[in-house]
Amino acid sequence: MTRHAKIPKVIVRFFCLSLLSLTGCASYPVNPAINTLDFEDRVDFAHMRPREKLDDEILFFMTFSGGGTRAAALSYGVLEKLANTSIEIDGQPRRLLDEVDVISSVSGGSFTAAYYGLFGEQIFEDFETRFLKRNVQGGLIRQLSNPRNWFRLPSRTFGRSDLAAELYDKHLFQGLTFGDLRDRSETAIVINATDATQGTEFSFHQAQFDWICSNIAAYPVARAVAASSAVPGALGSITLRNHAGNCNFETPVWITQALSKRQTHTSEYQQANRIASYLDSDERPFIHLLDGGLSDNLGVRAILDQIIVLGGIVESLRGVGMGQIRKIVVIIVNAETASEKDLDLLERLPLLAQLKTASRVPINRYNYETISLLNKQLAQWRDEIVEARCVHKQSASGSGTDACADVDTYLIEVSFDALEDKSEQQYFKQLPTSFKLSDEEVDKLRDAAARILAESEEFNRLLTETQ
Repeated sequence: MTRHAKIPKVIVRFFCLSLLSLTGCASYPVNPAINTLDFEDRVDFAHMRPREKLDDEILFFMTFSGGGTRAAALSYGVLEKLANTSIEIDGQPRRLLDEVDVISSVSGGSFTAAYYGLFGEQIFEDFETRFLKRNVQGGLIRQLSNPRNWFRLPSRTFGRSDLAAELYDKHLFQGLTFGDLRDRSETAIVINATDATQGTEFSFHQAQFDWICSNIAAYPVARAVAASSAVPGALGSITLRNHAGNCNFETPVWITQALSKRQTHTSEYQQANRIASYLDSDERPFIHLLDGGLSDNLGVRAILDQIIVLGGIVESLRGVGMGQIRKIVVIIVNAETASEKDLDLLERLPLLAQLKTASRVPINRYNYETISLLNKQLAQWRDEIVEARCVHKQSASGSGTDACADVDTYLIEVSFDALEDKSEQQYFKQLPTSFKLSDEEVDKLRDAAARILAESEEFNRLLTETQ
């Protein structure tokens, strides 16, 4: 009978301590606390950098939806089309892309938005090779299967989305922060995730970081994009530390008033309640962020909510020196998926199909409601701007209202439903929501974006009325 040699206890202890050390050292970068809010150096679309626009005639928003590389490629195709489309302002030619003020994005669309914000025109040179035509999904899988990361992932302070953020930083965002984004971009980029507790959007701009007494300028863009695309289960959440109560943030009067009135059906109350939830760091020491598509797969709500927080459209425009706008333009890039009609041929739904339907159907239905809400909001914004402008002109000159009722709105949706060919619609809608597409699929998405815009009545109305 042979006896196995015993491993000395000191070696066993050393090995165990080494494992614990490797696991314990894995931690996500913590968003820094600030003691005093600096209102001179902001990173949010309420404090856009002065732009070399010929005038302030157009307020131009774009939103990029979720949908993996499918959404990123469709958004990229829209940027290409706008870069190649000229308008005239006061007789001077101007690229339509140069008129874009704000891009709000979620999930897959956040890769395109963030890259454009950081690198500008360079996006048309290398974004295809660096992301769109790269097997990013394969890269994530290789990272997860790398033995070096086996000891990091079990940590309570490091997860799969943290690993994804490292990959995005290495291949795309090069360690750049929101401070870099502020300094480099003439377009305000708003990346959106979902607050896992509240079920509402969490937008990466300084106004929202004020609530948690944190400085977004030092925060890596890659981590915001990772949060925006953090699919539950597959990747997991990105965590922020809540430092609320440690800076000079004062709760705005309108929040206190809205909460005291308890008119829970109003947008003001809902926004006040959402903001108030962040102001007690003892109650919420951590904020967990998931895929932005869970709260709004179009990226529209962040714009609507921020304008409410800023006191309405008139106050928002005054805050950025655009009180004389004549046109409000919104382009929604919507890369939604198709419903699986073949399921109705089955007598019983498979479990996987049930899980997919549980996430897809509410998102698609919510998209419709969001666009409908935006349409109504645009009409309301126009009325509010005209009323404020006319009151000012009447008090100044005693003239009538005809001269000041000169604000037009344009809601342009780039979606696969705009394609005439039903089979082509289905082709695009059934592309996988993943970070891996073929080069041919990417090129077809880019081409589809350009064609949808070129054939859009609302887009052509904008071009006609800006000559």
